[in-house]
Amino acid sequence: MKLPFLILAALLPGIGAAAPMALADYMALGGPAPDAHVAYGPAPSQYAELFVPQGAGPFPVAVLVHGGCWTAKFGGITQLRNMAGALRARGIAVWNVEYRRVDEAGGGYPGMYQDMHAALDTLQAQGARYPLDLARVVAVGHSAGGQLVQWIAGRERIPASSVLYRKNLLPVRAVVSLGGLADLRRERALIKESCGRDTPELAGEPSKERPDVYADTNAAELLPNGTHTILVTGELDTISPPRVAHDYARRAQAAGDSAEVVILPGASHYDEVAATSFAWPQVLAAIERAVARTGVKPAASASPKGR
Repeated sequence: MKLPFLILAALLPGIGAAAPMALADYMALGGPAPDAHVAYGPAPSQYAELFVPQGAGPFPVAVLVHGGCWTAKFGGITQLRNMAGALRARGIAVWNVEYRRVDEAGGGYPGMYQDMHAALDTLQAQGARYPLDLARVVAVGHSAGGQLVQWIAGRERIPASSVLYRKNLLPVRAVVSLGGLADLRRERALIKESCGRDTPELAGEPSKERPDVYADTNAAELLPNGTHTILVTGELDTISPPRVAHDYARRAQAAGDSAEVVILPGASHYDEVAATSFAWPQVLAAIERAVARTGVKPAASASPKGR
């Protein structure tokens, strides 16, 4: 049942008391240093940051993928350290992923998607070095990163003829999309309006061998994928309005998948991704609910690592 704004405001202190975050607030976000910086390729943007909670583990893992309209202009991995530190304090390990964007050499299609493959393959290798429970992996992405994590969820359905096809994939049991722009086909006008991105940048050019560029890039074409998707969107999000989350959830459910929508009252596109936002308790609850669906609910760590 959807609670009215006033009831939610009473239940969640801070709602209605703080102004929605703006882009400048998001760009100013930061967080603790990671426990490890791991390259998964030779390009400067081909790396991930690992955050490991205190304790013996093994710990469930949240794969974080930042947004920024698929460009290097709007930051990304540094800002997500804010959320990574908060999740580490809750007993969830974090794999904070950087990747080649459309304005970087090798970015866009197919490089951006190949980076997601390589980052997850490299995470799999970290299980031998760190106390990670790779049977409990959830993917959490913001905005453009929401598109990428929703695509990750459907990787097993990519046609074998595609350059993006892979075998022996690390299973991702649940996905949390924070203001995601995942449906490249149906939302191409919104993506152009919100981010200035055109289909060829994100999905490539059609060819005789590949007439439908969405067949291997569009998360909505890769349904059903067998994961549970939680679509979290700020009530005041103008980049990816609540309508986008509801439309995708309906499409996923119609295909036979499990999906739910969480609307953050009074929140903007940037409140969705900040542990310092008044909306964070709801975002955290969605992530922990996704982790719980992988099998075991994470135990809160006594305190974050002192770094």
